[in-house]
Formats: sequence, structure tokens, C-alpha cells
Amino acid sequence: MQLNDIVENFTLQNQDGETVNLTDFSDKPVVLFFYPRANTSGCTIEACGFRDAFQKLQEAGAVVLGISRDDVKGQKNFQRKYNLPYDLLADPDMTLINRYDLLRPKSMYGKLVKGVERTTFIVSPDTGSGQRLLHIFPKVQPHEHAEEVLAILQQEHAHAHH
Repeated sequence: MQLNDIVENFTLQNQDGETVNLTDFSDKPVVLFFYPRANTSGCTIEACGFRDAFQKLQEAGAVVLGISRDDVKGQKNFQRKYNLPYDLLADPDMTLINRYDLLRPKSMYGKLVKGVERTTFIVSPDTGSGQRLLHIFPKVQPHEHAEEVLAILQQEHAHAHH
């Protein structure tokens, strides 16, 4: 995926088992944050960061979607436990994770395992030529990440209204 590429629609279930499509939010910027696993420490820091910045993200017009290979039930538990105000999408078959090529070898306890590389994409609203890839944050550091995302969105939001 390159910047300005059209982001194909996808359909996944959220933590309540409801179907969510990317095109449901075609009039807003969408933050897709992919995280390795619900309830692990880095993911919790990151998810709570988005929770704490959520109101400002909404004010900047954005939709936040967290995505991992956890199943619907795992996402629901994670959402409940940390009171997350946005949808968590379940991608247990890794359809979307593979589409974005986020399954990467990483070292765990000295062994190479394939894991989801923590990555965030910002998708622009559809202004007639499709929802496009506005920004990629590769290899995200969980601390302060929501603030980084918010800064980009606020910038875009300011541009969009001139």
C-alpha cells in the first residue's frame, strides 16, 4: 500500500458481531490501527491512548477502528475491560492483516515468529475518487501514538475547511 492509493473496501465484524465496512465512513477520515493482540501491554497502552484522545479525534472528524487477529469475543473483552469508545474489528482469518502485509517475522524469546506489526493507516474521506491512503505510521511505538495521529488529522481538518 502506497500513499494516495485507493483503499479497497473491507468488511469485518466489530466486538458486538456487527458488520462494519470501510465505506460506512466514506465521508470521514478513518484511523485504522492494527495491533498484535488484545490485552497485551503495548496494545493496551496504545488502545487507551486512542481512548483518551477520542473526543479530540472525533472533533477532528475522524473515525477510529482498532484491528487485530483476535476474535469477536476477545475484542469485546478488551473493549469492556478498558472502556474503549470505538469499534474493535476482529480479523481472525487475517484477511485484512495480510492484505496490508502486516504479518512479519519478529523475535519472541529468541525465536522467530510471525506476528502483526503494529501499524496505523489514516484513510481520507471519499471526495469522489475513492477513499485514499493519507498516512502510514509503520512500526508504531504505543506511547503517545494517539497524539501523533491526532496532529496529522487536525492538520488535514484545518486544510479541508479552507
